[in-house]
Amino acid sequence: MIKKKVSPKGTTVRVTFELPGDVARERAAVVGDFNEWNPEQGKMKFVKTRKVWSKQVSLKPGRTYQFRYFIDDADWRNDEEADAYVPNQYFSENSVLEL
Repeated sequence: MIKKKVSPKGTTVRVTFELPGDVARERAAVVGDFNEWNPEQGKMKFVKTRKVWSKQVSLKPGRTYQFRYFIDDADWRNDEEADAYVPNQYFSENSVLEL
């Protein structure tokens, strides 16, 4: 799930990325061109009360970002609610976020 909230001045968009809790056993990360595809920077926290993996990121509006989820240091996953999908160099697709 992706939630977008524009700041009052319109200078940033707070994006909340969420995954169901059962998709990962140990860790999940949202990685993309906004964090140099770095799983450490994209670490998601497990929210026990809602049973979801969650991460908030502040991004600049008026741009398009590519991203994917990296699950348990092994599996890549796209977001079903992405704005679009584009082919990547690994013969797969990246999710696209349009702000």
